[in-house]
Amino acid sequence: MNSIATVTHRNLATIDLVIIGVYFLLVFCIGFYFARKERTSTDYFLASRDIGWFFIGASLFVSNISTEHFIGLSGTGASSGLAVGHFEWLACLILLILGWVFVPFYLRSNVFTMPEFLERRFNRQCAVYLAGISIIAYIFTKISVQLYAASVVLERVAGWSLWKTAIILVIATGIYTIAGGLAAVIYTDTVQTLILIAGACALTFIGLHRVGGLEHLRTMVPASYFHMIKPASDPNFPWTGIFFGAPILGIWYWCTDQVIVQRVLSARDEGHAKAGTIFAGFLKILPVFMLVLPGIIAFALFPEQVVKPDFAYPTLVLNLLPVGLVGLVMAALLAAVMGAMSSVFNSASTLVTLDFYKKLRPQASEKQLVNFGRIATGFMVVLGLLWVPFIHLISSQLYIYLQSVQAYISPPIASCFVLGILWTRLNGTGALSSLWTGFVMGATRFVLELVDRGTSGHFESPAIRWIIDMNFLHYAIFMFIVCSLVLIVVSLMTPAPDRRKLAGLTFATVDEKMDTIPLHGIARKPAKETPTERMLNIVFSLALLTTVVGLWIYFR
Repeated sequence: MNSIATVTHRNLATIDLVIIGVYFLLVFCIGFYFARKERTSTDYFLASRDIGWFFIGASLFVSNISTEHFIGLSGTGASSGLAVGHFEWLACLILLILGWVFVPFYLRSNVFTMPEFLERRFNRQCAVYLAGISIIAYIFTKISVQLYAASVVLERVAGWSLWKTAIILVIATGIYTIAGGLAAVIYTDTVQTLILIAGACALTFIGLHRVGGLEHLRTMVPASYFHMIKPASDPNFPWTGIFFGAPILGIWYWCTDQVIVQRVLSARDEGHAKAGTIFAGFLKILPVFMLVLPGIIAFALFPEQVVKPDFAYPTLVLNLLPVGLVGLVMAALLAAVMGAMSSVFNSASTLVTLDFYKKLRPQASEKQLVNFGRIATGFMVVLGLLWVPFIHLISSQLYIYLQSVQAYISPPIASCFVLGILWTRLNGTGALSSLWTGFVMGATRFVLELVDRGTSGHFESPAIRWIIDMNFLHYAIFMFIVCSLVLIVVSLMTPAPDRRKLAGLTFATVDEKMDTIPLHGIARKPAKETPTERMLNIVFSLALLTTVVGLWIYFR
């Protein structure tokens, strides 16, 4: 494998800076357009519940795709090949589960937040747990990682310092997010999606041209790089963990996380909500080709530069792109980080405002609620910035770090949501026991791994080594089984819940009429799916399923 001369730094040309400036101007114009008039809580937090499928799908995509994907997916692609793409293609199927399984419950119960849904299904304590753990997850797996990844690229490509970059991005994103609410976030997300795809695909096509096409690229890297199905003993992507563990992470992230589900809750009807998830599923096919594949190209062309995997994508930007396209790709990276962060900021504000502050001060005015949410969000951002220097204690491959942290959080939450809508007998006592069991198990693994990596393999106990050395996806399976057993056993040992309070919250009661008003006192909810919408959603769901299975077979 031959390498070619590399560039380690370049100053952005005037045209590149102009393109980046136009991007910022466009985003701010959209954001402030939606800030011109006074807004109700429905307007601010759920964009008036009048968003169409295209904008929902684009917002779902860009809320998920951030700079940690540019850095992490390409970096892991450079070090081990296409296998990391499993998480992306599995997301296509999990999005179908969101649309067909969870959306009817969420929309018909008329909730604003996921903790609110858990409160209706189980009890207030479960809602407090989910809201609290979600905020913690935003700090550890969203805000800090997004800022770190953006700074890696901008520092590597343009020489901008990490901390200055992080601060500027936070302020810029916060301005239009706070001003315009969810509507501003969703419509700017649509623009950012188009820019992101255009910039990333441009780099992929140029990279493939430089290596002489896909088939020639196969000859330049180990054969295993293009085989996605790995043996069960693989340290990073065992097939057992991918197909049984990764869906647990996926259900937590795509079906129960406020950042994602809030976009679906803004739909004008149930059909548009489902169609939005299907459209997002098609978009999620792309990252394997526009982010993972460039990592492999970087490994083939510049092996000496990708010894540190996080440098794979910046290396391609530096060495392959002409003037003008650098600005487009930089705008795509900024779109990714700002789109994802704006989604987190808006959803964090929703959680803090509606699930905590409004409970403590039910008579608080709208202005007081929004101002409190802004302060709390700012505090979260500060905590995220403080966490950035510690990320590499977990893994040098950023995307693996992100997935592993999610593996410690997701199993008990996924268990409560999935089993909760399947079986009316499960109660709040069982759910709370399951959530805290999962918290202890996840925290134990997280702390032990941190300490073990920091002390160069200090632990020698076979039991502790078993916990630490187990693949994080296998550990997620183990946690899910234990938490599900706790949920079932404790529920059966304690009184059954009142079925009348479960109207609209389980499969057995989905069409029963609620005998209480929504927790936030807002009665209007989206209409049900029309027959035409249902037919189209079925057709495109089958097309998405066929496409993903076909890709897996081709790259097996």
